[in-house]
Amino acid sequence: MSVESVRAYLGPFGVADKIIEFDQSSATVELAARDLGCEPARIAKTMACAVGEGAVLVVCAGDAKLWSAAFKCEFGTKPRFVAPSDLPQVVGHPMGGVCPFAVKPGVRTYLDVSLRRFDRVFPAAGSESSAIGLTLPELERCSASEGWVDVCKDWREETA
Repeated sequence: MSVESVRAYLGPFGVADKIIEFDQSSATVELAARDLGCEPARIAKTMACAVGEGAVLVVCAGDAKLWSAAFKCEFGTKPRFVAPSDLPQVVGHPMGGVCPFAVKPGVRTYLDVSLRRFDRVFPAAGSESSAIGLTLPELERCSASEGWVDVCKDWREETA
C-alpha cells in the first residue's frame, strides 16, 4: 500500500486533503518534526507488534516509548516488534510509513494516552515521506481504533 491507498481510505472521512507529502524522508520522529515545524512529541508514531497470529498497532506520541510491563498487562504478551521487512505484508505499509489507516484486515489499532496532551497530531500517511495532521477525534474516527490504552512510558512529566 502507499500514500495513494491511504488517500483513498481517508476520502470518505473527508480528511484526505490534509495529507502532506515531502520531497525527502520524514520516516523518523525527528525528521517528521523538522519537516512539519512542530515539536517531536506531536508526531504520532505507529508501532507494530506481533500479538498471537496477528498484529497490533499502537499509535503514541513521538516522545513516548513502549512500556513492556504495561503492554503485557494489556495484550497478554511481551511486545515483539514486527520485523521491518515484514511490515508491508503484515500491516500494509513500509517502515517509516506505518500508520493506522488502510491497514491489512485483522490488524488491530489502539491509541495510547500519551497523545491526549495534544489537540492535533501528525501520523504518517503510508509512505516514508508523508504525514497527515489530525485532531484526536479525527484520528479516533479514521483509525478504526479499538480504544485507548496506557502502554507507553517516558513521556509524563515527573513530579517531585
